[in-house]
Amino acid sequence: MTERHELSFTLNGEAMTATVEARLHLADFLRHTLHLTGTHVGCEHGVCGACNVMINGRSVRSCLTLAVQADGASIETIEGLTASGAIADLQREFVARNALQCGYCTPGMLATAAELLSRGTPTRAQIREALSGNYCRCTGYQAIVDAIEAVATARAEAKP
Repeated sequence: MTERHELSFTLNGEAMTATVEARLHLADFLRHTLHLTGTHVGCEHGVCGACNVMINGRSVRSCLTLAVQADGASIETIEGLTASGAIADLQREFVARNALQCGYCTPGMLATAAELLSRGTPTRAQIREALSGNYCRCTGYQAIVDAIEAVATARAEAKP
């Protein structure tokens, strides 16, 4: 018999409960149970960052996180970050600077950037360091770094 656990959590601003198998990864729970397919599964080893989601304000690898670990947490997926408008400026800059091509890594990149920008105005070196855990096969990283830097600068200038 498979061990199952009851979870209570907030997903994209909405309180939820679910019963999950003890060994179910958060990425699979989000994609296959909740049908939030913006969370991409790439390597399934925590290397590529395509599966990054926000848990309690931190970007984490959902392929390495068990769904049961999200009990009591606040989870934001790319769908929630988009719907809330929290990353609208990042998304605009990614498009404007062609910082995405196939788009497979983009949700994870945006989650990483959202966490980084929540901590202040990063330097280019800090942006590159934060992105070091996100793998992109298409664009390289110059345009991605440029997009995040542009948003960081605009947000800093908009502060009173």
